[in-house]
Amino acid sequence: MIGKLIEKIQKTGAPIVAGLDPNLDFIPGFIKEAAVKEHGESLEAAAEAVWQFNHAIIDAISDLVPAVKPQIAMYEQYGIPGLTTFKKTVDYCHEKGLIVIGDVKRGDIGSTSGAYAQAHLGEARIGSKSIAPFGEDFATVNPYLGSDGVMPFVKACKEYDKGIFVLVKTSNPSSGEFQDRLIDGRPLYEWVAEKVNEWGADSLEEGYSSVGAVVGATYPEMGAALRKQMPKAYILVPGYGAQGGKGEDLKGFFHPDGLGAIINSSRGIIAAYRKEEYRSYGEENFAEASRAAVLDMKKDIQEACLTH
Repeated sequence: MIGKLIEKIQKTGAPIVAGLDPNLDFIPGFIKEAAVKEHGESLEAAAEAVWQFNHAIIDAISDLVPAVKPQIAMYEQYGIPGLTTFKKTVDYCHEKGLIVIGDVKRGDIGSTSGAYAQAHLGEARIGSKSIAPFGEDFATVNPYLGSDGVMPFVKACKEYDKGIFVLVKTSNPSSGEFQDRLIDGRPLYEWVAEKVNEWGADSLEEGYSSVGAVVGATYPEMGAALRKQMPKAYILVPGYGAQGGKGEDLKGFFHPDGLGAIINSSRGIIAAYRKEEYRSYGEENFAEASRAAVLDMKKDIQEACLTH
């Protein structure tokens, strides 16, 4: 699957993943009003509003980006109807030819971790049939429980041609409370990066492993060091835009050939119509504003990182 992601990045010329992290506050009023009119003030109405919002944005940007990253918590907050919308979103993105990174941040041990891997990357065996429950192409994985928690996902990657991104150095301000702690003179995130290399050593495609890493744009110096430490791991980079990361911060995440990293923007894309520079589009043209934001992000990254 990592090979397919690289192919899509090269085809679009955009190492960008759009984070489909909807919140009712981001959704234009006319969409919410229509959903409430149909379903009442209910979880079903919220889920329907999210679906209509996602659908329009996917249609507007699917030819520009290689991948999307729905954050499952934004769907779980609306209960079972929300999870149904998550699945509909994954399926529709696949119909549009997009790679789907399920931002699920799962991690447990033994059969529980295996069940998470099956839910998001694998298939459930039911009688004579095998059915993919959610069907993402990649999943984000929390490594805090160690190899016991990660290896079931690595196994699923091999069995189903999927990929994972392991949390190594996250973009949030308090990440250093644990991730920067020194162990035998080295920060914890470097020890995790070492394990990423180990977990993905025998699953290479196009020179990259199916086991990638999450490293935040908000820590560019650490990102550059981790790029060198994990030369065969693709890096998923959150923190661009709304969290403060800029194109000029990202160069160290890439290899000289322009590969090796994919940059996520969530609110900066899906809620672009609320930003001053795109306000002229108005609520009714929110999807066109998202498209303009993707084009501007692509230009920013190319000028800062991919020109030599």
